Amino acid sequence: MGWCPCSGKSKKTTKKKHSTKSDYQIQSTSDKLKVKPAFNVSKEGDKDGGSDHIAAHTFTFRELASATKNFRSDCLLGEGGFGRVYKGRLEGTNQVVAIKQLDRNGLQGNREFLVEVLMLSLLHHPNLVNLIGYCADGDQRLLVYEYMPLGSLEDHLHDLPPDRKRLDWSTRMRIAAGAAKGLEYLHDKANPPVIYRDLKCSNILLDEGYHPKLSDFGLAKLGPVGDKTHVSTRVMGTYGYCAPEYAMTGQLTLKSDVYSFGVVLLEIITGRKAIDNSKAAGEHNLVAWARPLFRDRRKFSQMADPTLQGQYPARGLYQALAVAAMCVQEQPNMRPVIADVVTALSYLASQMYDPDSESAQSFRSSSSTPRARRDQ
Repeated sequence: MGWCPCSGKSKKTTKKKHSTKSDYQIQSTSDKLKVKPAFNVSKEGDKDGGSDHIAAHTFTFRELASATKNFRSDCLLGEGGFGRVYKGRLEGTNQVVAIKQLDRNGLQGNREFLVEVLMLSLLHHPNLVNLIGYCADGDQRLLVYEYMPLGSLEDHLHDLPPDRKRLDWSTRMRIAAGAAKGLEYLHDKANPPVIYRDLKCSNILLDEGYHPKLSDFGLAKLGPVGDKTHVSTRVMGTYGYCAPEYAMTGQLTLKSDVYSFGVVLLEIITGRKAIDNSKAAGEHNLVAWARPLFRDRRKFSQMADPTLQGQYPARGLYQALAVAAMCVQEQPNMRPVIADVVTALSYLASQMYDPDSESAQSFRSSSSTPRARRDQ
């Protein structure tokens, strides 16, 4: 399961309004989630399934221990930088949930815990995972999410067991479009905008029907406002997904997320990992491997995931790779805004591909991928 970001140390150099010790002694959401006047979800976001403010429920440690049968090993779903994630069932409602327990000796700490509670209590969208509540009993820190039965996108792309069904082309495009919509909500509908900062396959969780939702918001940052062009912060995230300018300077922008999305889209198309040291020399880094191939359309078919066994529309592959290539441009101002990525991928996801139909081998030539704006 990809519930937890694998990132660096939790301490950051940027100043935060909520950075005192008392921030971590959360007594109730009404006392601590008071960023609403400066952090509102816009009315347009509400149309997408959001609401201005829904307070997360507070749980006792005893309640969550009971829900997980005292955190029994057979309830363990996965493990990451934050700690362990368990499947549980809440006694009061009988609801199945995922419970993430902070590793007190881990790389991520109280600040990430607080950021995630604040972000997911204020941000609501069909493509963001739903935070049900949290526990801050004593030194215990736990987060309670809706349970995502199909695990993470990573579970369905990499190191698949022989009995697991491979994702078909249409499902891949629907997942990509849904993840992009979640990112669009953070960038364009939240006010001020939110930079996700840890977009990767393991943080895209899948509900029934492979409906994608972004998870793990502990590294999220409020984006630049007014005449500011970036947010300066300590470099955090996951190697292979970080935009080069952010990795080198610590200057974080919305385009940093767009780069990370491009890496994820490449993984979806190619079936390769962002970083894979088992590959031949020169192929360890997915973006570095892909860039020369982007220049020759005749080589695009070489980039398709072999497990698709050729069952994909040629025009759809070209258009998806064109979107990915724009997203992973080295210069941030050359990358598209996420709204244009959503437009392009929504179009690709709407094209029903039938591998048995000869007419499905190409998409309508009259509606090619929309040209991306480069104005942000």
